[in-house]
Amino acid sequence: MNIQLTSADEKKLRYQEISSRFDKLMKALFRQHGAHLDINILSSNEAMDFIQEHTDILDSSFEKVEMTDKMRERLTRSNYIFSGMKTFHELNEAFPSLLDENGDRKPFERFLNDVRKINETYNRNYLRAEYGFVQSSATMAAKWERFAEDGDEYYLQYRTAHDDKVRPEHAALDRVTLPMSDPFWESYYPPNGWNCRCTVVQVLKWKYDATPHGEAMDRGKEALDGERFNIFRFNSGKQGKAVPDYNPYTIKKCNSCDVAKGKNVNLALPHNQLCEACRRLHKCAMDAEASRLCTEKKGYIKESTNFTKSSNSLQTGKYFQTRDSLELGLKHARTIEEINAFKWIASHLDQLSFIRFSPLGEVKDMTSEKDIKNVEKKRKRGATGYNEYEIHIDGEVWKLKTEIRKNSRETLYIAFKKK
Repeated sequence: MNIQLTSADEKKLRYQEISSRFDKLMKALFRQHGAHLDINILSSNEAMDFIQEHTDILDSSFEKVEMTDKMRERLTRSNYIFSGMKTFHELNEAFPSLLDENGDRKPFERFLNDVRKINETYNRNYLRAEYGFVQSSATMAAKWERFAEDGDEYYLQYRTAHDDKVRPEHAALDRVTLPMSDPFWESYYPPNGWNCRCTVVQVLKWKYDATPHGEAMDRGKEALDGERFNIFRFNSGKQGKAVPDYNPYTIKKCNSCDVAKGKNVNLALPHNQLCEACRRLHKCAMDAEASRLCTEKKGYIKESTNFTKSSNSLQTGKYFQTRDSLELGLKHARTIEEINAFKWIASHLDQLSFIRFSPLGEVKDMTSEKDIKNVEKKRKRGATGYNEYEIHIDGEVWKLKTEIRKNSRETLYIAFKKK
């Protein structure tokens, strides 16, 4: 793989730092005894530090690429899972080296010296290729977000770098022109290989004819046929992943597994270490996201100030925010993107579009003791009902509710992206 990285990118690979983390990971592995690798090592501090270092390196490849916070979160999560599965493979490859040719346990220094070639292979050679792929993948994911703002108003056109380095299989896809909604882009959206320089651009419909769908798919299948191309058949923007679920460290079944997709980490899985490693990593990612979310909320509340403002877009005409009201509203925020929406909405009240008024207790079961207590709690803080609004943020529609208080003022209560 001929990976061409800039000098700035080479510095971001941080070989010394990740090598130091690798040595500590091997110390943790050396503490293990038994005939098989203990999967619990993935929960050790040494493994988690190593995985995070590897994730941070991959994340740094697209730190300057403009994209929404939501997309960046999703790509970072993808990098974490990928880094974890790669770490699992490194541990599996290193485990047999604990014993010498006679079956006796090696001294640590000999063991470490023997496994350092694994570090050289995975965290210097492979990491360079993976860094470049993630960089391209994230760049194309950001482009997909921008394309989505226009939908099928334009065609999307596949383009190569048009030089003598373009691979024949990629040249076969050059100038394929299709609507964004065409399934072709689910399988053949760049990057389509290691060090792929292909891209996709928007073109005017009146200027270019659309490629017949069947012809485009045939060109794609012919150009990228074979097992070695299967891992590149994904759309980073549509899936929100810098690396597909099926990659060099997983198996083909991961493409259809809900655990690998992060949908259901408690799903019953085949009894093997690869699947169990995947489940554990997804749970760790969820825990990390929850911790980061909590930190973001606390930071926002701490930095906030109490204020009131007027707006003709509000049904009451008056808006207020206190630390207490902000803390109450942020309890409903499930992602950092929703936290950022809270910040943005408070500064753009004039862009709200009123939808309807919702009386207090409208969606509650007033025969339920729990719901009765919930409504009574709201009444005690002065809530009289809710106003529902819509607002556009970065080209997407968000729905929100403000809580109306007795003094005829309202404050943001919940905000979420409209499905």
